[in-house]
Amino acid sequence: MKRYFYLLWAGLVAVASGVPASAQFSLSAQLRTRTELLYGQGSPLSRNEKVAFFTSQRTRLHAGYKAERLQLFATLQDVRVWGQDASTNNRITSPALNGLMLHEAWAEIGLLDTAKIRTGQMLTLKIGRQELLYDDSRVLGNLDWLQQARRHDAAVLKYTGRDFTMHLGAAYNQNRELRSGTLYDGVPAGYPAGSNGIGTMYKSLQFLYLARRIRHGTLSFLTVKDDFQRYGRDSTGNKFLHAGTWKRITLGPYLQTSFGQHWNLTANAFYQTGCDKDGRRLDAWLYSVRGSYNPSRTWTIGPGFDFTSGTQPGAPQNHSFDPLYGTPHKFWGQMDYFYAGSGFGRGGLADWYVSSTIKVDSKLSMQADIHHFASASEVRNAQDQKLRAVLGNELDVILNYTMTKTITFQGGYCTFLPTATLAQVKGVSDYRKVAAWTYLMISIKPDLLK
Repeated sequence: MKRYFYLLWAGLVAVASGVPASAQFSLSAQLRTRTELLYGQGSPLSRNEKVAFFTSQRTRLHAGYKAERLQLFATLQDVRVWGQDASTNNRITSPALNGLMLHEAWAEIGLLDTAKIRTGQMLTLKIGRQELLYDDSRVLGNLDWLQQARRHDAAVLKYTGRDFTMHLGAAYNQNRELRSGTLYDGVPAGYPAGSNGIGTMYKSLQFLYLARRIRHGTLSFLTVKDDFQRYGRDSTGNKFLHAGTWKRITLGPYLQTSFGQHWNLTANAFYQTGCDKDGRRLDAWLYSVRGSYNPSRTWTIGPGFDFTSGTQPGAPQNHSFDPLYGTPHKFWGQMDYFYAGSGFGRGGLADWYVSSTIKVDSKLSMQADIHHFASASEVRNAQDQKLRAVLGNELDVILNYTMTKTITFQGGYCTFLPTATLAQVKGVSDYRKVAAWTYLMISIKPDLLK
């Protein structure tokens, strides 16, 4: 592994030394470790389960090249847990645990001549493996909190004017080079596929993003269509693929604006229709609103409310909203109980919260959030008895310290008070009444050419 990085480093340095003066070459890195003490993070622990403790590490090498009407960028990434490999190992671990990969590799081509660019217009084509990040990352985001993050193999046509932006993107996935047919099983090799624990990747994706700057903020509209390979089951229950796709469409507006010097408002609403990954008819929605008040330069506080629709027991249609390929860690609590890797049924979610940030000085800040979670639809137990809608309460406290421009520290303590209803939808019996999670994350991002 070390030899691989040394060879890559030597090659990049050689390339940089031969770059013409008119072009720009950049080379940077990131080493991010996160040490975690888990006492029910993601899901409540049963009383017979023990506390977990580990350190994970993300190592990245970024290389960029920029010239007239062309930009290239690549990110080599390795993610693994300390101790995952034997200390004398000279090979990678098993394929399922191999964390070395190409996170990004894209080119962006300028399609307009210099005269048009001078008028404030840009038309580019970005193609390759890339992060898709729009607005507040509610539906399309890079999920950077996860050590492996999220990326897409896609092509995006971008137009930018003085006050208007339009992006048109598309992706088409296949498991390998085929000589016949285009069937896609949606489960690539390696880690489990899909977003939010659904276990399946889309076969194709198309999206249209429109944004306009307004007097005190931004107004945008996003439409995402993702398609899943159709399948059936034989008499023994085995899954087989067949031609055609189930199509899911998600669309809605986003607003970010300010009122005066102290008030800010963020709101969005999305409607989801078509079919889910299993071909069931879909009719779901999400809406959220968040306000913030900053009485001074050092303090911000404000309430918010998120609602994602859910499916009532026995309903013929699927009314459970899926936030697609966003960043759930940013919205529904730091402990990732909802819309993350651990499922919580199909009942949807109502989240009332208050968020505050205190900037102690130029290097130190603190964030404190409190959430009250409830199911958006009725929940029943195995005896068909109706349960309370309340799922629990969460408190998140996070400290950020910037030691230098390249070295930052983040530490957090989060606690969750689950209810019997949450234990029911999570499938946890004899659950502990208090869950907690503590972590320390160190991020080092040097510019290797300075």
